[in-house]
Amino acid sequence: MKWKTTFLKTAVFFIGIIVLALCIFLVPWMAEETAKAFPKYAYLKWPVLLGVYLTMIPFFLALYQSVKLLSYIEKKIPFTKRTVIALRNIKYYGIVIMACDVLGLLFLFSQDAVQPGVFLLGFAIIFGSIMISVFAAILQELIRSALALKEENDLTI
Repeated sequence: MKWKTTFLKTAVFFIGIIVLALCIFLVPWMAEETAKAFPKYAYLKWPVLLGVYLTMIPFFLALYQSVKLLSYIEKKIPFTKRTVIALRNIKYYGIVIMACDVLGLLFLFSQDAVQPGVFLLGFAIIFGSIMISVFAAILQELIRSALALKEENDLTI
């Protein structure tokens, strides 16, 4: 089991590194190039960058909670309150990411600046965030139920 959780922790780490590198190098470059290519929308460069970077905060917090969750599984204590709390936090971070992207798309719609590619990317992020939140909520309830059964069995003996 340890190699599986180590593999998943490594995958989460590399996801974080890749997204951080994209945020540091690719996103500002794309914003600059887009502002040059479409001077009519150049005033949106900083609001869009701010929105992307604000969305990254809950993303990295969710990755941290995922590593904590994998550590609990690795230590063979998956059915604890800490696991339920980590899953709850992941669920809420997914909701925050979804809300930030919905607000960002609404802002871009209000400025008449939504291109099909931007819309599809935003929709994919929103859909992915919803799926992660729902999955975390289901796991949270399952573990909460398992904890209740465990406590009941402990009291019965």
